[in-house]
Amino acid sequence: MAVQTVLGSIPAGQLGITACHEHVLWYPPDSMALEDADLGLDSIPAAVAELRYFKSLGGGALVEMTTEEIGRSPLDLAQISQATGVHIIAVTGHHKAKFSAELLQNQSSEHIAERMIQEITVGIGETGICAGAIKAATSLNHAADVELRVIQAAGIAHRKTGAPVSTHTEAGTFALEQAELLLEAGVSPQKLLIGHLDRNLPREIYFQLAQRGVFLGFDQIGKEQYWSDDQRAILIRDLIEAGYLRQILLSGDRARKSSWKVHNPLTLGLGHILLDFIPRLKSFGVEEYAINTLLVENPSRFLDF
Repeated sequence: MAVQTVLGSIPAGQLGITACHEHVLWYPPDSMALEDADLGLDSIPAAVAELRYFKSLGGGALVEMTTEEIGRSPLDLAQISQATGVHIIAVTGHHKAKFSAELLQNQSSEHIAERMIQEITVGIGETGICAGAIKAATSLNHAADVELRVIQAAGIAHRKTGAPVSTHTEAGTFALEQAELLLEAGVSPQKLLIGHLDRNLPREIYFQLAQRGVFLGFDQIGKEQYWSDDQRAILIRDLIEAGYLRQILLSGDRARKSSWKVHNPLTLGLGHILLDFIPRLKSFGVEEYAINTLLVENPSRFLDF
């Protein structure tokens, strides 16, 4: 049992503090990049600087959620990991239809799954670098046909490899339905992380998901335009008090240049959770043992396969 990083398998206990949904290098489609120059992360030196900063604060690892269709770069990630000492877990799988539909238009679930299994067990392309998690995604309030095929493929690949499955929901919508589809496809709830939930959803959604045994992704931390960090902290506290401490994972999903400290000194970048959000959790009564569970124990249990 181990965690599969871009530099090879390591014991889960070596991960340390882990951010479970981030981007280190990614490239939006040209049309999006032209509209919004801030979108995307395209600099290896900047990534090295930001991850060294994260490491200096106690950060140990992150899951890099970039998929093939938005510029996944396994060799570059290995170089960045080597230069910073931060463990990086790359993903197989695919993003939402907006990004993946063209690539996957004629591919069956079985064909998509074959490639996922190959990337987990043999390596991504000719790199020899293996993925350590599977990504699946849905769109706003629904799952497109191509997304349903990826969900089925994720189920097949998970059953064959045991690799954890981490998802993108669009602004938290379709979360319960997405979880049900993945569970029905054969994904173990203990290896399923439903992402982007901290977007001010109805409270009962969180508890209904938690009752299914899946991990809840609070991975928009610091994005106050969507929901305040105070409200995120209060909800996490309430979930902990209800007995769901072992099912919560934290991250920031910083995918813009301006969201990294190396580009924008006015932000805390990858340090935001450690420097701002954890003290906030403590101020709402979350105890030190629970903080360690959120940052260290839960990620190592989720990523270990």
